[in-house]
Amino acid sequence: MNVQDQTLCKVRTITTFISLDYDASKWQVEIAKASIFCNTLSARFASEGYLVQSIRIVTNPFGEYLNTANLSTARKGLALLSELLKETNQSGTRIRFAIGEAKTHSEIDLLPELIKEFGDLCNACVNVPVDDMGILDDDLILTSVNAVKKISQITPRGEGNFNFTVNFNCQPLIPYFPASYHDSHLGNRFVIGLETPDLLLHALQEYKKKDIFKSHNERFKGFYDSMKTALQHHISTIERIITEAGLSDDMVFSGFDNSAAPSKDCASMTQLYEEMGVEYFGAAGTVEVSSLLTKVFKSIQCTQLVGFSGLMLALTEDSGLAKGSQRGDFDIRALLTYSSVCGIGLDTVPIPGSTSVEKIASLMRDTGTMAFRLNKPLTVRVFPVPGLNAGDLTEFESDDLCNCAVLAVP
Repeated sequence: MNVQDQTLCKVRTITTFISLDYDASKWQVEIAKASIFCNTLSARFASEGYLVQSIRIVTNPFGEYLNTANLSTARKGLALLSELLKETNQSGTRIRFAIGEAKTHSEIDLLPELIKEFGDLCNACVNVPVDDMGILDDDLILTSVNAVKKISQITPRGEGNFNFTVNFNCQPLIPYFPASYHDSHLGNRFVIGLETPDLLLHALQEYKKKDIFKSHNERFKGFYDSMKTALQHHISTIERIITEAGLSDDMVFSGFDNSAAPSKDCASMTQLYEEMGVEYFGAAGTVEVSSLLTKVFKSIQCTQLVGFSGLMLALTEDSGLAKGSQRGDFDIRALLTYSSVCGIGLDTVPIPGSTSVEKIASLMRDTGTMAFRLNKPLTVRVFPVPGLNAGDLTEFESDDLCNCAVLAVP
């Protein structure tokens, strides 16, 4: 197998971005349009050997089309959306749905109960801004933390927080959930997100077969070139497929989020660190390799990059990171440090269920400060796990999550 083999590069998601309004009679048309578009493109990718794992639909802020006067009216709108999605999905490919961002305190307050009832239909985010002094909106952070705490208390094992995140310096058109949101002024768009850990690992292993007694600098240049070349090939090929597909003009292609996007079913990103000479993820050298990987993702040419387009370290979605947490290879402060040279922030990190609102808020303020100071998109998606303390092992049941050690919040 060589690095051009399509099975090494999966299409994690075809994500469409659409706009809804208060006229619910129009929702079916817009959702059907997005679903048909995704299924058509998915079939085209499959004919060229690329597996599509999920199709996703993201809307404008849900307060612009759901009646958010109270929980009952919001629940009624989501129930209708759920039915429309069931009617529309004829392909069997997993459809995930994001209701966009919560923009007000009252909208954030609705999310715990909505996430409890509708789960993966109710992916949502909050975008926290800064003022002229670079100080984060702390009231919005505290409201968001209270939502995180409530979600942890009313959903089994606190897993509902998989569907909620707090964004800092994140722009629209992120294809990955739940940080994804849309701005209606952009019109209908679509973005491709990839799963590439298998590809990057294979590129490193192939390079190392030819790499004999080189200096550190030469080896790192070789690591960079091998991964960049492999990733560039597949992105260029996928963009060619899109260009030649003759797709509807109703959806405008906005580019790739070429983050590696690891999952339980592919190589762990920790394997890449080990291939590049780091004893284990979290050991000396981790920052250097994190920076190199980020350079690879940012190096792609001849296409538009959106979203994170960087190194994702999602603790409970990466089996290697999950195992490392059980060995104590890193802590939550280390993950935040690595975010200074990569992405995505503190993502899917289990913390003790008893962690105070103020401590979680402080984590968010640290992450947000870093995001705006370094001008990069970062998020916080933490799972306060009821009844568990630092060092305990989670017992998540979601197919998307690995079990790992709960990390202390100092």
